[in-house]
Amino acid sequence: MADEKAFKEALSKVEKIRNEGDSIGGIVEIRAINMPVGLGSPVFNKLEAELAKACMSIGSTKGFEIGDGFDLAHQKGSEANDRFVNKSGKISTEKNNNGGILGGISTGDDLWFRVAIKPTSSISHAQKSVNKSGEEVELAVKGRHDPIIVPRVIPVLEAMTAIVLLDQIMMNKAVSL
Repeated sequence: MADEKAFKEALSKVEKIRNEGDSIGGIVEIRAINMPVGLGSPVFNKLEAELAKACMSIGSTKGFEIGDGFDLAHQKGSEANDRFVNKSGKISTEKNNNGGILGGISTGDDLWFRVAIKPTSSISHAQKSVNKSGEEVELAVKGRHDPIIVPRVIPVLEAMTAIVLLDQIMMNKAVSL
């Protein structure tokens, strides 16, 4: 975590959850800077669709949001649109609400998205379930368990992002030959 104060608060929360024998999830934000313009496709192989497919194929991921994602659903078009501007001779969007992708194609702005990670289900906190006969039982995982797997997922998400971007760069180069 870039914010040292937030890290200390998060660590304290994770330790509390671990001591309770439970687990928590979290949200990871991934950014790719110095993005090339033109990766992706307007219909099939949209850049955001390929990123979502790659990220959602990772265990424990339960949500994907590109740019301001779900918040955009509550805005007017005049608020959500990414207006193009000239910033010191470079054309880019004014706000980058859409995470560096418009119409399935990279704009050249920073790519950014968030992925929701669920809490691990293997916890030592007792849980009710049913056995294969349908009888109610109580179960608890013995031994070590992870109170949070978010830190472990970050490099996996970064690697998947790199794979998708490299694939898109290669497809872009193949088309332009």
